[in-house]
Amino acid sequence: MKLIRFQPYESIPKPGIQRPDGTRIDVSGFCADYDEFFFGSGGPTRLAAWLEEHGDHCPVVDPATPLAAPCGRPSKIVCVGMNYAAHAAETGAEPPTEPVIFMKATSAITGPYDDIVLPKDSTKTDWEVELAVVIGKRASYVTEAEAMDHVAGYVLHNDVSERAFQIERGGQWVKGKSADTFAPLGPFIATADEIEDPHDLRLWLKVNDELVQDSTTRDFIFNLPQCISYISRFMTLLPGDIISTGTPSGVGLGMKPNRYLKAGDTVELGIDGLGTSKQHVKAYGQQ
Repeated sequence: MKLIRFQPYESIPKPGIQRPDGTRIDVSGFCADYDEFFFGSGGPTRLAAWLEEHGDHCPVVDPATPLAAPCGRPSKIVCVGMNYAAHAAETGAEPPTEPVIFMKATSAITGPYDDIVLPKDSTKTDWEVELAVVIGKRASYVTEAEAMDHVAGYVLHNDVSERAFQIERGGQWVKGKSADTFAPLGPFIATADEIEDPHDLRLWLKVNDELVQDSTTRDFIFNLPQCISYISRFMTLLPGDIISTGTPSGVGLGMKPNRYLKAGDTVELGIDGLGTSKQHVKAYGQQ
């Protein structure tokens, strides 16, 4: 299934499904949201069974209705840094010997077509197309062999990053990753059964229609079982949590000269099986 959340005018987001033909239906008769309770209670499996009986009677969503992020606010977003060999090389870093992990504030989450707003004093805001994993059941000290049993699905993520805040201001990366609008997600969560091999997906990103990132998840340094198992040694992953698995080469930081986003730019990105998203870039305070 493809799980969406849509947002009627001046309303809270509602859960829905995108059908194979692209039409969208409202499933708020089944659940209130795609949140920790939904994922932790076997929601995708229960929803699939419910749809067999009720799907034909669900309201159809107007195609013009905006899409919100396809998940309710999770307890955390955990990111894996330097997880593509070519990306590590372009930034001049040695490939890590253990996964590099950092946090991203959940208040950064926005919908797939919402604007990216440059924060105050931003000078080096960058783009990063990433495959993100949605956790389906509580994970603590899971083995690599068990790890994929804890995956509910996958979602497209633009890990927007302010490099000056991240690298030049001291402290941890989180402050360069967490500005409002810095985590566009979606358009949908594809449940795990929809993606045959998450380690063989093309992912790409364009800035102003110029292709700048174009790679595959075959270039992972640490695969998904390794990442999930590793992270679960240091924190409990709760249902609905997001693990963003790193970006390939082609970011602005790696270009010579460096290139960063400015007001008026447009970013478009996609991953095989996970759709595409598009964000316009605005200055802070710009209407």
